[in-house]
Amino acid sequence: MSRFYLGIDTSNYRTSAAVFDAQTGKYYNSGRLLDIKYGTLGLRQSEALFQHTLHLHEQIANLPKDIKINAVCVSTRPRAVEGSYMPCFLAGENVARSIANILNVPCFTASHQQGHLVAAAFSASKLDLLNGDLLAWHLSGGTTELLFVKPDDNGMPKAEQIGGTSDISAGQLVDRAGVLLGLQFPCGAELEKIANKSEKVKPFAVKVNDSVFSLSGMQNKVEQMYKNGISPEQIARFTIETIIYATDKATKQAKLKFNAPVLCAGGVMSNKSLQKHMSEKFGAFFASPELSGDNAVGVAILAAKQNGENLW
Repeated sequence: MSRFYLGIDTSNYRTSAAVFDAQTGKYYNSGRLLDIKYGTLGLRQSEALFQHTLHLHEQIANLPKDIKINAVCVSTRPRAVEGSYMPCFLAGENVARSIANILNVPCFTASHQQGHLVAAAFSASKLDLLNGDLLAWHLSGGTTELLFVKPDDNGMPKAEQIGGTSDISAGQLVDRAGVLLGLQFPCGAELEKIANKSEKVKPFAVKVNDSVFSLSGMQNKVEQMYKNGISPEQIARFTIETIIYATDKATKQAKLKFNAPVLCAGGVMSNKSLQKHMSEKFGAFFASPELSGDNAVGVAILAAKQNGENLW
């Protein structure tokens, strides 16, 4: 008999709701990007919160009807660490707690990052990775973190940041380069298409120390290239190749300390060139294209896990 779990995620860029069937492993995911004006870089938190309030019910309405929800889980903060907070997650938490109260079922919480990690492991058919030590990249619009992940006492993924960027994220670099080239925010997919039209270029030699690097100098370099009339194709390829370079160096340094498999999550990790490199060099595992970006599937799976389902 199917056992259904509801997940809700209201990140800074996407409104998402999902149902996971713990019996069959099937899922139903519904999400939409928030509306962002052309030429701008993202939304204020107040605008994101307002748009989630407008659109979350539409995503829930797209999910299967006439099913029995056993528990609900909602992402309530970016990361599972003290002080991690963004107002946009309040929209999802308010709806999730209301639904759980009406249905008289448990309402669990998770971080947005935990949802990404679980969605990536699930879509790679590697939920068993969450039973042990793991190196995990979370590369997204707001986050570029290399994590050491291990299960806590309840089997939830507990992440400690051991590397990543010290300033702007890889996603911010991609989006700032893309908007500079006239692309619509968020720019990852379009920047990749443009980059694929260019021959391979030499990346910016980002300094990586103890798996930590800075990308702000890279942004300055991109802006300089644009002013000097370098083609959009070369700028796009240069941006992606530099992210690959920094990610490679940071992973190598981390692997010297932690002999653990590598899992890659987040929207930036959907880039095919980055995936190819990380797969060939480190045997990394990836989320499927649908579950690379923000989604509520990982959170729905965490509802099942926290409700006692033996998933990993």
